[in-house]
Amino acid sequence: VSGEVTASLATLKSIKEKMLADEEGRAVLAARPRITSSILPELAALPPNTLGYHYQTFLAKHDITPDSRADVSFVDCPDLAYVMTRYRETHDLTHCILGMPTTMVGEVAVKWVEAFQLGLPMCVGGAVLGPLRFGPKQREQYQKLMPWAVEMGKKANFLLAVHWEERWEQDFEQLRRE
Repeated sequence: VSGEVTASLATLKSIKEKMLADEEGRAVLAARPRITSSILPELAALPPNTLGYHYQTFLAKHDITPDSRADVSFVDCPDLAYVMTRYRETHDLTHCILGMPTTMVGEVAVKWVEAFQLGLPMCVGGAVLGPLRFGPKQREQYQKLMPWAVEMGKKANFLLAVHWEERWEQDFEQLRRE
């Protein structure tokens, strides 16, 4: 809810414009695919080197499901509501592709990437304020990881424009390099 309430229409429109500026992002917006648990058995049957296999393995390892995200309720425009939905449904894919666990440090690293890519206040807040709760070991990990996360956020292809559903069978390492 906080993500929706703090996301201005201008921020969501900016994200949508970034998606529209990318051929793959335009295809995502046109098709409006959804990522749900119904796909997981198919992904589990893919070869171990594929994105789909890595994604379902990541979810199983961390005991999470694509269905655990709440529906978007506070964004009235259907196009912008889909953009927020897409962000929610691909968040764990961002963890997976970056190789970040669902620990506090991993979450903050992903929030840095999302903050630079999306500009959502929730992501910026998580990136900036999350480390305040770190203990000594977490701070040490974070200090090593933060420069990389910031660089990924600035330099990586726009992750919300990736049509993940068309890439389940793609080689995971090749996709990460891309």
